[in-house]
Amino acid sequence: MNETLRDELLEMARRDRTVRAELVASGELFGGYEPRMARVHERNARGLRRIIESIGWPGADVVGADGAEAAWIVLQHAIGEPDLLRRALPLLQAAARDGRASPGHAAMLEDRIRFFEGRPQRYGTQFDWDADGNLSPGDVEDPQGLDERRRAVGLPPLADQMEEARSRAASEGERPPPDHKAYARARDEWAASVGWRAN
Repeated sequence: MNETLRDELLEMARRDRTVRAELVASGELFGGYEPRMARVHERNARGLRRIIESIGWPGADVVGADGAEAAWIVLQHAIGEPDLLRRALPLLQAAARDGRASPGHAAMLEDRIRFFEGRPQRYGTQFDWDADGNLSPGDVEDPQGLDERRRAVGLPPLADQMEEARSRAASEGERPPPDHKAYARARDEWAASVGWRAN
């Protein structure tokens, strides 16, 4: 166990949670990628990139289960760093196959990448506002086999995750965008600007 790396990853995740909670409380988190949150994600991404370059994916065998969870949270939130997420995906998938990481985490990262690239998800884990004002996973590959794929990686049925996501959004005061077309256009423009999609 590398306690130094574990502590570093736990501190990154703590910083992320703290700033997010402050922005939720002030009502500033929603309505675009809040700059303070973006700075935390960028700083954490630099630290995680350095760790990956040094040792590969920091799995539970190296940083403990909580350290591995923290590493995944940092990675999931590094949305302005497409190259980092893409580079880490095969590392996380291999760690999941070896029992050093959660298969569900690998599935969610794959979906995260697909979502920002504008492709259908495999597991339906990433939610966004749809044109009807609901949080939903949008397009999903092979919808009939979705819950079976989810079960195979330890994820709950889609309906359960959707209910939880919508409940959390309501409790935090998150509301659908008033102009969905403008919202989707801004989201897609941002995705292209940071390298998720071709301009």
